[in-house]
Amino acid sequence: MTKPHTAGGDSTAGARHLRRAVGFWGLMFISLGSIIGSGWLLGALTTAVIAGPASLVSWVLASAMLAVLALAHAELGATYPVAGGTARFPFFAFGPLVGFTAGWMSWLRSVLISPIEVEATLSYLDRIGWIHDRVHMLHANGTLTAAGLVIGTGFMLLFTLINVLGVQLLSSTNSVTAVIKTAVPLLTVVVLMTLAFHGGNFTAGGGFAPNGAHGVFAALPAGVVFALLGFEQAIQLAGEARDPQRDVSRAVIVAMAIGTVLYLLLQAAFIAALDPAALAHGWAHPVGEGNFGPYATLATVVGASWLATILYVDAVISPAGTGLVYMAGAARLSYAMGRERVLPRPLARIGRRRVPVVSILLAFVVGELAFLPFPSWQALVGLVTSAAAVMYAFAPVALHALRVRDGGRPRPYRLPAWSVLAPAGFVFANLIFYWSGYEADWKLGIAALLGFAVLALTRRGIPAAERSGLRWRSSAWVLPWLGGMVLIAHFGRYGGTGALPNWWDLAIVIALSLAVHYTAVRLAIPPDAVNAAVQHEEAGESVPQQPPPT
Repeated sequence: MTKPHTAGGDSTAGARHLRRAVGFWGLMFISLGSIIGSGWLLGALTTAVIAGPASLVSWVLASAMLAVLALAHAELGATYPVAGGTARFPFFAFGPLVGFTAGWMSWLRSVLISPIEVEATLSYLDRIGWIHDRVHMLHANGTLTAAGLVIGTGFMLLFTLINVLGVQLLSSTNSVTAVIKTAVPLLTVVVLMTLAFHGGNFTAGGGFAPNGAHGVFAALPAGVVFALLGFEQAIQLAGEARDPQRDVSRAVIVAMAIGTVLYLLLQAAFIAALDPAALAHGWAHPVGEGNFGPYATLATVVGASWLATILYVDAVISPAGTGLVYMAGAARLSYAMGRERVLPRPLARIGRRRVPVVSILLAFVVGELAFLPFPSWQALVGLVTSAAAVMYAFAPVALHALRVRDGGRPRPYRLPAWSVLAPAGFVFANLIFYWSGYEADWKLGIAALLGFAVLALTRRGIPAAERSGLRWRSSAWVLPWLGGMVLIAHFGRYGGTGALPNWWDLAIVIALSLAVHYTAVRLAIPPDAVNAAVQHEEAGESVPQQPPPT
């Protein structure tokens, strides 16, 4: 039997265990570096076109909803500090089938973000005249040219190399880029607010909310939620944290707070710096039709061309840093599902530097495939946001179930008012899923069915005597929930038929969410099964011993 670690080291670890080498600052910057990616470069323009100045309300609303989900993840990550946590918390509460569904959605979303961030970088750089004249990276519809594919592959290979060389290098590299990624947006806010502040813009072009509440909600999946995604990346790497019970929850909370404040300031600075004449006829083209580098354009207009140069450099650093971290997160998710034997066992293989090498290589291969069929950054944002909403929804319902079934376990961080905020978090995630639109939601439904096919094929390769039960009864709520949400989206007002009246659609989503949440809690697996699953996973990862309850 492998001896558990102490919180401060990993000297006793076997070669099959992940290396525990990441401290609080490394974890915090991993989450913050994921939050600050291409979303800050592109999100403000997209949301302003949809919601006008009321896009500020969209950011506040998204921040409040995601804060509840982040706090739920913070408790789970500190209580169960294992790699690929978003796949494993539902596994502990409901068994392998639910754990796989959560993990598949989380992996799908994470593995797509690295190529999305690379495409954002190439899209930004392709608008620079002297680069575009020498290397044409994008076709008119946003797909990569041959040169773009080669350069994009270079980025993906760099991400892969850093991940394979070890988690300490990953943490150090990301911490440096995260500091730069935070400093540049703050500098942008200060410069734009100082040189060009037009207070009248906040009521121009049709008033503060030209498209009403519908615009506020529609802006959420168009870039707002996508920009704030990533707080859970510290949790995905909790299996490599030096002191996860102390550091994981703090890292998530601090990163989310910094990201929220930063994005609100950026949106306000963007709106205030616009030329008032450009808003005379509405918000359709506030910085010029076809413009893809809004902050760089504004910096040039206000006479700060030096800032535009910095922004173009940051257009490489910010998305690339985020893509690097998401490749790590995707690898830990497939590693976790490989350990649970719901994906092929080789994905759980640990390399000489004690990182999941096979899972990292899989993330590279899938990322390369994602370059081929998808047209642009904006085309995938809705799908990724929808997948993230489903992934996040599993956390509050798992937390509620584990509080009931595993309530005696020490919890270094506790979600306040958990009996209220856990179901509220499930409702919030489902609302984000609904607002993502029917086009993204039905595609995600197809992806879920594909995942179940992968699960079936994986289990066929396992000898019958070694297959664990899927816990069908504890999983009975998942398909009615996902099917019901896609059905509501079909008849809803966000890409659907519009048959559901305004506000009644939201009431139906809330009612279904609450019914599913409490049903799921009642169907959770028994306490002894929860404890056995947790002990098995912790033993396999040499989780630091938790202190006895005080």
